[in-house]
Amino acid sequence: MTEQDRARQLRRRHMHERQAVIFGVLLAALALAGLGAAAIFTGSLNLPVFARDFATAPSPTASQDPYPCPPAGALPVAANQITVKVFNATTRVGLAGATGAALSERGFVVASAENATATYDGTARIIFGVGGVAQAYTLAAHIDGAVLVLDPRADASLDLALGAEFAELNPIDTVVLDPAAPLVAPAGCTPFDEVVAPVAPAATEAPAG
Repeated sequence: MTEQDRARQLRRRHMHERQAVIFGVLLAALALAGLGAAAIFTGSLNLPVFARDFATAPSPTASQDPYPCPPAGALPVAANQITVKVFNATTRVGLAGATGAALSERGFVVASAENATATYDGTARIIFGVGGVAQAYTLAAHIDGAVLVLDPRADASLDLALGAEFAELNPIDTVVLDPAAPLVAPAGCTPFDEVVAPVAPAATEAPAG
């Protein structure tokens, strides 16, 4: 055997030894990882990073605060006599503009359509003052699941904050509003005569109009 052959054999032996060491380290690391995972899973090993509670800020939800019933004998208000600001309280682009356009087609006076200052998890919030109760109920007939929110505004304008569960307005042929029939008070509302307007703005996703 020549010196060159011996050198080649020596290099191959060293390469095989290095590969054996590398494979051994990898196998040991995998075995340790498996044992660690099993210990954590079974509760025999408690690591602070896995035990830490990660708190997240709660999202606004569709809770319904006290709100007034329609005044006795109040009739639906004609859409062209209702002014509404539409706010997008979601991350969906263009929602306020599209819904505002749909309301305009139904005759509502849409004063503006813009993004809200915070998101909302529910369907929609209709924000109004004591002078806009009948207007709020008229608009609510176009949106299933809308929450009514009373604030201290003096006029009859409305704010409409669209939430994550909002899809679209009710089909116009399903909106049952008889101009000659008084608005029906839903269960849970407060008789209008007992309502006292809040002295401070309610916490809403849209600025008061």
